[in-house]
Formats: sequence, structure tokens, C-alpha cells
Amino acid sequence: MTGSASIHDPALRNEFIRCTSLSIIGILGVSCYILADTWFIAAGLGTTGLAALNLAIPVYSFLCGIGMMLGMGGSTQFTLAGANLRKKSRVFTDTIGLGLALSVPFVLMGAFGADRAAIWLGADGQTLADTATYLRWLMLFSPAFMLNYILQAFMRNDGSPHLSTWAQLTGSFLNIVLDWFFIFPCQMGMFGAILATVLSPVTGVLVMMLHFRRLQNTLHLRWGTPDLQVMIQDCSLGFPSFVTQVSAGIVMIVLNSIFLKLTGNTGVAAYGVIANVTCVTTAVFNGIAQGMQPLTSAACAAHDPGRERQLLRYGLCTALGFSLLICLITWIWPGPIAAAFNSEHDPLLQAVAVQGLELYFLSTPFAGICIILSTWFASVHEPRPGQILSLSRGFVLVIPLAYGLAALFSTAGAWLAVPAAEALTALMGWGLYRKYCRAEEKCSAAA
Repeated sequence: MTGSASIHDPALRNEFIRCTSLSIIGILGVSCYILADTWFIAAGLGTTGLAALNLAIPVYSFLCGIGMMLGMGGSTQFTLAGANLRKKSRVFTDTIGLGLALSVPFVLMGAFGADRAAIWLGADGQTLADTATYLRWLMLFSPAFMLNYILQAFMRNDGSPHLSTWAQLTGSFLNIVLDWFFIFPCQMGMFGAILATVLSPVTGVLVMMLHFRRLQNTLHLRWGTPDLQVMIQDCSLGFPSFVTQVSAGIVMIVLNSIFLKLTGNTGVAAYGVIANVTCVTTAVFNGIAQGMQPLTSAACAAHDPGRERQLLRYGLCTALGFSLLICLITWIWPGPIAAAFNSEHDPLLQAVAVQGLELYFLSTPFAGICIILSTWFASVHEPRPGQILSLSRGFVLVIPLAYGLAALFSTAGAWLAVPAAEALTALMGWGLYRKYCRAEEKCSAAA
């Protein structure tokens, strides 16, 4: 064990800053397609368009979750394979194949069941057409979304974090330009918004193809019988990333249903403002977690717990610093933020959105802790604690809290459900980390 020698290593800190900053910029770029959609749809299509978008966005969370799960799980195995090029190729090939296979049900649903999916998600006569349009094209392009996330993770682990970042930024910039062009000059409505969105991951994948021309590239497709164990590990190690994203979709579905009952489509539109701003904050936390993943996995492979723990400290401190900034912004300027998405100056939308900005973002520090810890556990090849945290914050706690608090305190209770669930999960995460440390210390003493 060489942990004590590396705890205050400036080189480790600098490498952490380099990797996480590139990862944050890249993932933030990806999340901006949805935020851009939100702003342009709010400006061009008003409250109804914003409500339709928010009803459809949970499906994006599922696509994003599957892509991140496979990317995180596969790239962790890729790094742990060390110099074994045969194993690396097998992991890369099977992860790509699994991603394409899992996109097939979404493609079929997009082709034949978009209207049914829109109704299931809560669309009514007022929002059905726009919701179905967004869902149809989003699901038809699901292979592009999944490949985008998978390749992004593998390239960070294969020495091309800069190219990965530029690919995401290029796609995001194109999305913003096309959003404006399709919605305003072309007057293409919701179809224009989703067309701009789906072209973004396609662009990202095309840019990342440049990596395969590098002499140092070790990402190779290896034809042969798929390794079931690789696929299982993809899902197991990447499960926290999956639940982090899918839980956002589940929470959106639950809160959409609550706001539909309490305040109708206007409440759903107001929640859309908060949900899509949350996409950006979650992207930053995922960027920190995924940026430190190659470093943590490498420390784990080298049996260096000191570096593992120091990387965790860096990640948590970075996440908490960002969280405090977000909380200050949403407390000081809730009115202007809500007004930026309220083109029709709807007083109900403004009131509900302002309340949400003031209450919902109390969850931000706790969410950062949970996301960093969950991914860190997977990176050190201890997926079970991360799975427990992810399930707790995504399903076990937040759903009963949302319905219970909403019944007691109306919209204020609905907003407070997520902060309560995140706080309880963060406390659980601290207990699981202490348990992990004690077990590791016992193993070291026995050795």
C-alpha cells in the first residue's frame, strides 16, 4: 500500500482538475441541448409547448442513463484491463453492441407507439401532439444518444479527453443554433426543436470518430462471441450512473402527475423550468464523477487507497463549492430566472416556478455528495454501496416523500420531497463510506 505517500500529491490535484474540467465542459455541453430546447420552446411555443417538453423529457433521462451506465461500466473495465489489449477490445466491442441492442425497443416505440407513450406520460388534448412529436424523434435517434455517451467515456479512458470535450461542445453549439433557426425563421415548432436536439449527438459521434485515426488509439472492435460477464459488469459498475439519470426521469414523471392535479399544465410548465435547470447542475456533478473515474480506477488497479480517498475529497469539495453557488443564485434571483422561461408572463407559472427555485435547489449539496460517492464506489470496484445510494435517492425515498409531502403541504411539499430524499441518502452514504473504510483497514491490518 502506497496511500500515505500520495495524499498531498500536487500532480494528483492537477490531474484531477484537468480531467474533471474537461469532463464537466463536455457533459455540460450535452445537457445544454435540453436547456436550449426549454428556452427556445418557451419563447416560441409558450406554456403549452413548455409543458409538452417537460412531459417528454423523462424519456431523454432513460436514454442518457443507459448510455452513461454502459459508458461508465465499460470504461472502468477498460482501465482495469491494463495492458491486456485483447481484453480491452472485448470490453469495447461488447459495450457498443449492448448499447445498440438496448436502443432497439426505443426505436420501435418511436416508430409505432409515440402517441401512446405521450398519453401514458400525462399528455392531454392540449399537449398531446407536441409531446408525441418530441418523443417520436427522440426515440428514433436513441442509438445516437447511447453511442455518444459510450464513446465519450471510453475516449476519456483512452487518452483523448480533449477530443471528447470538443465533440460534445460542437454538438451542443450546433443544437443551439439550429434550435433558433428551426423554431423562429423556419417556424417548424416542436419538430424543429427535436430535430435540432437529435442532430447534436450525431455530430458528437462523428467528431469522436477522429480518435480512431490516432496511433495511440487502443479502442478496437473485436468480432466474436460476446462475453456475457463483460455485459453484466457494464451494468453493475455503471448502475449508479444509470439510476442517477433514470431517477431524474422518475422524479419528473411523479412530480408531473402531482402538478397536473394541483395546478394543471401551467404547473407542469413551471416544473419544466426547474427540471431543466436541474439538468445542468446534475451534469456538473456527473462531469466531476466521470472525470475522476479514470484516475480512481487507476488508483484502485495500483492498490493505492490513499489516492482513491484523496480523489474522493477533491470530488466532494468541488461538488459542494458548486452547490453553494447554485443555492445562492436560486435564492437571490428566482424571479428573473423564472421570467426568462415565461414568455407569456403567466402569473401562476411565475409563482410556482419561483417557489420551486427557492425550495427544490436545497437538494443540490446533498445530490452532489450522493452522485460523487455512488460513482466513486463503482470506480473502486465496490458497486453495491453505490447501487444502494442510487436506488434510495431515485426510487425508495423520493416517490413516497413526494406524494406524502404534497398531500400535506401542496406545491411546497412537492418541491421539498427531493431535498428531503437527497439529505437522507447523503447521510446513508456517509455511513456506507465509513463502513467501507473500516473494512479496508481490517484487510490492511490482516495483510
